Amino acid sequence: MLPSAILFLWFLLSLAIGHLQLLQKVPRPAVQIILFLLTAVLLLFFFFHSGVRRWIEGLDLRVLILYHLTRFVGIYFLILYSRGELPYDFAVKGGIGDITVATAAIPIAFLPFEKKGSLVALAVWNLFGLVDILLVVFTAARLGLKDPESIRALTVLPLSLLPTFIVPLIIASHVFIGVRIKKMAGGG
Repeated sequence: MLPSAILFLWFLLSLAIGHLQLLQKVPRPAVQIILFLLTAVLLLFFFFHSGVRRWIEGLDLRVLILYHLTRFVGIYFLILYSRGELPYDFAVKGGIGDITVATAAIPIAFLPFEKKGSLVALAVWNLFGLVDILLVVFTAARLGLKDPESIRALTVLPLSLLPTFIVPLIIASHVFIGVRIKKMAGGG
């Protein structure tokens, strides 16, 4: 239960950061650095802390997949783009990719993973989702470094939860799922 408590406290801290608008007060690359460091910490704990790894490996694979329903946030990106609050490159391209990954997560989560075809479908979805989220992160970083005001919406609630909580978990979950796929396919 300790990992669950830590996740809950991390979420509360992310909410506080958003409420206090702390991401608006940090220098330009800090948001990207925070996202990178949080993701790295998650992956380091997974690969080098047996208790955390056992806890994550004990989660139902469907939980890891269905976490990607958070990517329906892409709908909100499109709304913000229509209001002129997010740039096209981020909101439309990233939003459509996120909506696609979230939508595909629903049938993927209910596949019979003991069948090779289902495992292949999961692997394709997982790879597509990882590439998509990395492109979204790099696009946000590029736009934020060029014109911080263009992605200001990502520094206030509710979207401030993306770099401080949701996206690090999304990226890490793709790695966790990839490790699971490899084990299920007999690759150790």
